[in-house]
Amino acid sequence: MILIISQNNEITTTEVIKELIAMGKKFHRVHEDEVFEIKVQQKRIVLQSARSIFFLDEITSVWYRRGGLFFKRLKYTHTAINLNMNETQHWLEDYVRKNLESRRHINKESNAHINKLLVLDKAKELGFDVPDYYLAENTCDVEIGNTIIKTINGNVMLEEIRKNKGGFMYTSVVDEHEEGDFFITFFQEKIEKDFEIRTFYLNGQCWSMAIFSQNDEQTKVDFRKYNKTRPNRNVPYILPPHIEAKIQQLMNCFDLNCGSLDFIKKGDQYYFLEINPIGQFLGMSHTCNYSLEQKIAEYL
Repeated sequence: MILIISQNNEITTTEVIKELIAMGKKFHRVHEDEVFEIKVQQKRIVLQSARSIFFLDEITSVWYRRGGLFFKRLKYTHTAINLNMNETQHWLEDYVRKNLESRRHINKESNAHINKLLVLDKAKELGFDVPDYYLAENTCDVEIGNTIIKTINGNVMLEEIRKNKGGFMYTSVVDEHEEGDFFITFFQEKIEKDFEIRTFYLNGQCWSMAIFSQNDEQTKVDFRKYNKTRPNRNVPYILPPHIEAKIQQLMNCFDLNCGSLDFIKKGDQYYFLEINPIGQFLGMSHTCNYSLEQKIAEYL
């Protein structure tokens, strides 16, 4: 049976599940609001939540998409016993997680969030062209108009629950100096691109799409500022073999067998930007007719 760890309304997960159903495969989907107890039946470990139950040894493959596997911990009134049992429960949880990660899998909960700075350092070491980057607490040494700013920790969603509003932190060009110091921030050289490339990687294979975002003021710095009135032109793209080989090296370095990678193309150069292990790929799949959701289902 296939175990899928995701979120309640995650559309990509649903599309892959449709493929599994068409293939007649058994699966179990874990939601982020589920809390499991670890139990034993007939000498076999059982994971049970309010909505589901399954044996650990019946899982043949695992897809970590989003969310996580959460456990309920029993509490005891005696302080010493509670401390000892917390430790024991921790080891049981660790065993379950590592046992699942030893199965055929697409990514792991333990490495779903990788450090962008470590990735960039390793990419340079492997020979990728990478725009110059640095950390700073002020804009004293920032070249105005030729430097971009982006988050250190990947995509960040901002939510205002009371107003039922949300926000997204986009890549932006630094167009003026700020007074005083601020929290350590990531700065990077701005590259005047020909176009952008989004690559989806799965177990040694790459599927890429060219995104012509540079001719639209709304999308030229960050194509995720989608222009729904006048969408960017997106077309299938094939990266050179030596770039795809480096992608596989980079993914192996971080024990990732799936993810989305971003590049900028300028002249003959391919500038590496980042990896998102749980990046979106449905748009690229549909635009380029890659059927990536089917390929994920087949791998599982």
